[in-house]
Amino acid sequence: MNARRARLAATVLAAGLALGGCASTGGDLAPGANPKQAAIDNVQLSIAYLKLGKLAVARHFIERAMHEDSSSAVVQATAGVVYERLGEDSKARRAYREAARLGHDDPDVMNTYGGYLCRTHHYAAGEKVFREVIANPLYQTPEVAMVNAGVCLEGAGNDAGAANYFQRALVVRPNMPEALLESADLAMKRHDPAQAAKIVRQDLAVNPPSAPVLWLGVRAERALQHANAADAYASELERQFPTSTEARMLKAGVDP
Repeated sequence: MNARRARLAATVLAAGLALGGCASTGGDLAPGANPKQAAIDNVQLSIAYLKLGKLAVARHFIERAMHEDSSSAVVQATAGVVYERLGEDSKARRAYREAARLGHDDPDVMNTYGGYLCRTHHYAAGEKVFREVIANPLYQTPEVAMVNAGVCLEGAGNDAGAANYFQRALVVRPNMPEALLESADLAMKRHDPAQAAKIVRQDLAVNPPSAPVLWLGVRAERALQHANAADAYASELERQFPTSTEARMLKAGVDP
């Protein structure tokens, strides 16, 4: 999975499967316990371990959740994410499809499903899902689905359509970090480092720095032959994010 696909996966997971409630690490259900609540608790644990990269533990908890409530769209969607990370494609596909069947009216679940479709190169189907999510009046963060749709269209080679989605997201939520990052990345792809550098400055003026944004700043300023500005971004990248993929690329002398 390349960096763009990874960002899409991360955005979808964070936005689509965030659940309330406290997680429990207990074993079997106590007499009278609610299996549906236990499944939600185990989903939370699975997501937490997934974010830590502990895939085997994430699988353990999501399979417990599946045993407790396999009719939950959120459980099925989370199972899809876990199995996809594990490379178990057939299980992931079945779980995502079941999630979409059970949760076709749940915009969070469908946002997650749209991300899966795009990551597996079903771009038209993925964008269609995102359009439906954006139009759903129950969905409280349509800008997230807009960014995801833009990433999906860019993967399909439709840069103009992608740019439109990113701009729509910025109308809904000005200075949204993900939309700014994708817009700057797209500007670099279009060989417009001046625009990319402008967006990076805008982003860093209002949002906390991140390794991808600082790396974009290095790339843009080097392309503009602004050595001092590029070096400043490089220094911040190494200082604040020394173990990041971007810092490793910088140290390895990867040509931006």
